Amino acid sequence: MPPDSGPRLRVVSYNIKSWYGDTAALHATVAALAPDVLVLQEVLRWSDPRTWRIDLARRFGMARACGGLAGFGNAVLTSAAVTVHGWRAVRYPLTIRDSPRAAVLARCSVGGVQFVAAGSHLSTDSGTRLRQAAILKEALTSAGEPVVAGVDVNETSDGPAWRVIASGLVDAAEATGQAGVPTFPTSHAVRRIDAIFVDPGLPVEGYRVVDTPQTRVASDHFPVLAELALPAV
Repeated sequence: MPPDSGPRLRVVSYNIKSWYGDTAALHATVAALAPDVLVLQEVLRWSDPRTWRIDLARRFGMARACGGLAGFGNAVLTSAAVTVHGWRAVRYPLTIRDSPRAAVLARCSVGGVQFVAAGSHLSTDSGTRLRQAAILKEALTSAGEPVVAGVDVNETSDGPAWRVIASGLVDAAEATGQAGVPTFPTSHAVRRIDAIFVDPGLPVEGYRVVDTPQTRVASDHFPVLAELALPAV
């Protein structure tokens, strides 16, 4: 690594299907990827909601979890290398057409470099999804730090909600020439509906859709991994 380069950041975004897949394969997948930031969608299943943060972080071998119940099933988990300075949930307006949904934003730093890690899972209804995308975009724009967002958009990159979120950000798959690799469903993947959107100031050094025998049984979504270069302090 050049002496003037900053720290690297491994970010994984993963819809885990509310734990209905093979949980051993799920945990093994995350352990093998060793993320610094793990963005999860559909995490709402555990025995004691009073201790969900400790429980959720422990299950994935991470140091801290944000979101969960407050984020309507969205969570941002971080390794011990990442300092979390605070977090908030942005809840989308309720609609009779869909379950409650939200976004989670965590203010973080690594080696003195500040950034915001965010995650969300948008609606399956096109009109609702577009309105949620606008709310998420406003939250990301006003975050005050470079953002990294893992999102289950529930539509492909040619959709209006996707374009709203992607505006001004870098789609990690497109940046690495892998926009054609689908993420859903794992049984016969045909659509890329999961993405990692990155501030242009955080160069994308690597990206992949993690398609392995384990991920094919762990969830109906493949996890996506981005490797980012943070600026030197």
